[in-house]
Amino acid sequence: MMKRYIFPLLLGVVGCAILISLGIWQVQRLGWKEAMLAEISAKIEGQPQALPTKGTDTKPLKYEPVTVSGRTTGQEILVLSGQKGVGAGYRVIDAFETDQGRKILLDRGFIPEGEKGTDRPATALSVTGNLHWPEETDSYTPEPDAKTGIWFARDVPAMAAKLGTEPILIVARTVQGAAQGITPVPVTITGIPNDHLGYAITWFLLAIVWAGMTIFLLWRIRRQQA
Repeated sequence: MMKRYIFPLLLGVVGCAILISLGIWQVQRLGWKEAMLAEISAKIEGQPQALPTKGTDTKPLKYEPVTVSGRTTGQEILVLSGQKGVGAGYRVIDAFETDQGRKILLDRGFIPEGEKGTDRPATALSVTGNLHWPEETDSYTPEPDAKTGIWFARDVPAMAAKLGTEPILIVARTVQGAAQGITPVPVTITGIPNDHLGYAITWFLLAIVWAGMTIFLLWRIRRQQA
């Protein structure tokens, strides 16, 4: 009689153990992710430094705060974007020449869609911001629109080639000088996904369901033997 219980009971125990272990793993991943986000947040808000020397690979320096002074060149790229409470618009990526004569990319921030045609001539600026390498492109990202000049993602190497700058992008946090209708959109940790708590809850709920199904199956077996 007991033999009929062994397989479903073993299946239930093993299944629950696997699901619970996956839930615990996600809880551990949650702790790791929260620590990583705290580290990134502290880096973003750290003491601004001078721009790294020319030729430095800035990918490992992502999020590092920097300060630069110089002027825009009047050359810009508009990247399709949007802002809550405002609607559709564009990020303004300018070619920026520093006081030391280096040309870099400067993400000055957001303009509403209606400001697309506004003239934004070269102007002197002092900027505090963060080095950034946005990961916004993939195989499905459209190429920039040849007719309108609108880009659909920030691609540092491609934008640098287009504007003739070093492949360095600073996202402005504060700007001293003529705003020209542009609102800075600083780098934050908001866009970094952290779904591990949801995954953990899902695995634990599945474990409860699995346990319930196992109990129900054992009850059915017992009734059939009664």
